[in-house]
Amino acid sequence: MTKTPLHPTVEELLEKLREAREGRGVEPLRLEQVRRYRELVAENPTFTPALLELGRLLQLTDEPGVETEKAFVEIQRLLEQAVEVSGRAAAPVVELGYFLDTIRNSSEKATPLYEEGARKALETLEDAWAGLLRAWVHERTKESLKKALELSELAEKVFPDSGRIQGVVHDARNTAIHDGLLKP
Repeated sequence: MTKTPLHPTVEELLEKLREAREGRGVEPLRLEQVRRYRELVAENPTFTPALLELGRLLQLTDEPGVETEKAFVEIQRLLEQAVEVSGRAAAPVVELGYFLDTIRNSSEKATPLYEEGARKALETLEDAWAGLLRAWVHERTKESLKKALELSELAEKVFPDSGRIQGVVHDARNTAIHDGLLKP
């Protein structure tokens, strides 16, 4: 007995997203794009990239017979859905903030979203820089250690209270001293 998968594969989703993107930016094809994105979102309501892209596309598209307020309600619903299904990731949170700020003229609702998005983006940046520093130290070439020392200076300024950053900066400096790139 063969089971039919309940969900499309990642490859299938990416192919549908690629198809939905076809004709991007060309005015006569936008309505067709909207249709393809709506189908993709209807079939996969937790696919954040499609939710965000449909929300953005609808902001640029005047659909015949659709009132502006009705379009804005749909866009806001799509962006709110993207925020929730993404686990409140930085990009969708900021996207919703921009919409509320620029389209809905509601900076009081947008400001907490901007703050949340910035906080989450900084957490991601801290993780990425700590990983990058660690990778460059482990690579242990003259070039990689120089890059690690340069990034260390910036990382310490941006994240002065981060034990994680301080640890990899310490490792980078000790390795550079050991390898003769820095004086003890």
